[in-house]
Amino acid sequence: MKMQLNVFAGIAIGFATLSAVAAGQVSIQHTGRTLTLGNVSYFVPPSPVSTLNNAAFLVKPASGDLIPFSVIPTSKLVFDEKALEDTLSLWAAHDDVWSKEFLTGVYVTFNGTRGRPSTSLGSAQKKFGIDFVLRSKSFSFGVDFKTPLPSGPYFLEPATGHVFQAYRLYNDENQSFLYGTVPDGDGGYQILSARAPGAATETIGVPSRLYFTPTKEKPLAGFRVAVKDIFDIKGLRTGCGNRAFWQLYPPKARTAPAIQRLLDGGMVLVGKAKTSQFANGETATDDWVDLHAPYNPRGDGYQDGSSSSTGPGTATAAYPWLDFAVGSDTGGSMRGPAGANGVFGNRPSHGAVSLDDVMPLSPELDTAGIFSRDAKLWATAGQWWYQNFTSFSRFPKKIIFPVDVFGSSFLTNPPAAGTTAATFNSFISQLEGFLNTTRTEVSFAGMWNTTKPANASAPTLQALLSTTYADLITLDQTALVADPFFADFGAANGGRTPFVNPAPLARWAYGRALPAGRKEEALTNKTIFMDWFADEVIKAGDPETCADAIFLYPQSSGGTNYRNRYISSPTAPIGFSSGRIAVHGEVPDMVVPIGEAPYNSTVTGKTEFLPVTLSFVTAKGCDLMLFNLFAALQDAGIVKPVGTGSRLFAS
Repeated sequence: MKMQLNVFAGIAIGFATLSAVAAGQVSIQHTGRTLTLGNVSYFVPPSPVSTLNNAAFLVKPASGDLIPFSVIPTSKLVFDEKALEDTLSLWAAHDDVWSKEFLTGVYVTFNGTRGRPSTSLGSAQKKFGIDFVLRSKSFSFGVDFKTPLPSGPYFLEPATGHVFQAYRLYNDENQSFLYGTVPDGDGGYQILSARAPGAATETIGVPSRLYFTPTKEKPLAGFRVAVKDIFDIKGLRTGCGNRAFWQLYPPKARTAPAIQRLLDGGMVLVGKAKTSQFANGETATDDWVDLHAPYNPRGDGYQDGSSSSTGPGTATAAYPWLDFAVGSDTGGSMRGPAGANGVFGNRPSHGAVSLDDVMPLSPELDTAGIFSRDAKLWATAGQWWYQNFTSFSRFPKKIIFPVDVFGSSFLTNPPAAGTTAATFNSFISQLEGFLNTTRTEVSFAGMWNTTKPANASAPTLQALLSTTYADLITLDQTALVADPFFADFGAANGGRTPFVNPAPLARWAYGRALPAGRKEEALTNKTIFMDWFADEVIKAGDPETCADAIFLYPQSSGGTNYRNRYISSPTAPIGFSSGRIAVHGEVPDMVVPIGEAPYNSTVTGKTEFLPVTLSFVTAKGCDLMLFNLFAALQDAGIVKPVGTGSRLFAS
């Protein structure tokens, strides 16, 4: 078995004279090792997880600096070749880190409740090329590790007896990540020191899934997560998509409570994902200057990934080795990437989780959401994360279909077959059958016109809310982020100003030019809309279903947005659309992939496919009802898990 080993070490040297160096003032800190095993790159962390006494003697004839081996638990009294093959078959299907190259040796542990176990692996050793078989002390003549080990692949250092976990290294081909991370042994994280070959890409290391077993206390154990780089993580810097910001401020002393909740549930942090700068909306070609925009894997691979949670969204759509990614949504930063990349993604009810130690865009509007490719896993994460909400397993019977948002009535004007509208209509018809109801077609603008509150002088929703979002985010972020950043950077750099991308600069300039009183006016208008929506559109408080209705609108319709086209200069985000309903109403808005739309790619010259996704909106605090609905719809085959790469669904 051929294994190539490279050692990465951080070296700090301090000396006044050559004699000082000779006196031993050279400090070498090992930061881990990389190696290639079976043509796969692995990272070996610097700290062992256990020790085996007399290792060099016990593992003969195997030899080398590091020996790959497998820890295999069993409850069988006789662990034979068939039991081994059954275990390995399950492992190969479940885990991407373990491979047969880790069969240089096996260590069998007994987790049964009674009896004296034994092994019968003579023929298996020859078949799989196993050099040594060790057994725990439950077996005759067994040996124990200093610290018990869960199942999975490991590396043994015979000279010391140290045992190390195995991290498989992946190339971030879609450039979704800022960097990979590994635990630092002190409750925090450090940047992964390993590097796999790639073209201007980061390297991400993932531990074996076999090390983890979900429990009631840790239902998310072993699931891998990437986190948008506006959330603080202990031991890491928070860059917010700006190189000067990343360099200016030191690593964080604690992890944001929202992220800590997920880690406490067992999630495994594998890296920080890119954000558009300071979580402002940016488009790939023109606006991303400090960092390169991540690549949306769908279709021809050259469509914009939407923003600002671009890194988390594209990573979820691109990488089967990633289970979840955390982002934020102020005006659409979760829902836009979910739609563009064809994954499940949500903007929760405002206030769903703490946003302490998270860079703000506008505290009155900011929320934290999570991406997934599977509705049931998504629901599991949502149930754990949004712990302050009540879970409902029955669902509203009223489906609100806004004809002015969809473009027409699909009941009186059925869409033509093969169109995106037909995809929406087909899915909604299945939803009607599942809920045993029929849709209620309305004009959303008309509802406002006929039921608007007496204290609303604006004739239309557009007039009421046209500048509300822009006013709040620009005033808030200028005061909370931009001004302190410029002051701190200037103080540290002789009065210089830092580089900032065009989009944040344009928005901050808009905010600085607003007259006094605009924030108060914006909050008043937001409150008028929020109260009206709760009173007239979707009512909360139903004892069985939480809300009395679900409101639908298209999130993405398979349209192109090529990243190789130039666009106009950025401006403040003026206007009101269906995507702002949840923003100002403080209600959940959850995106579900329902299909694909073909298009003729100007990049590949072939027919490619882009996501078609639908947004579900309901009453504030009823998030878990929607999570449960999507899980039930997946069980019914109406909602389907999505894959990674260019296509959502297998063709």
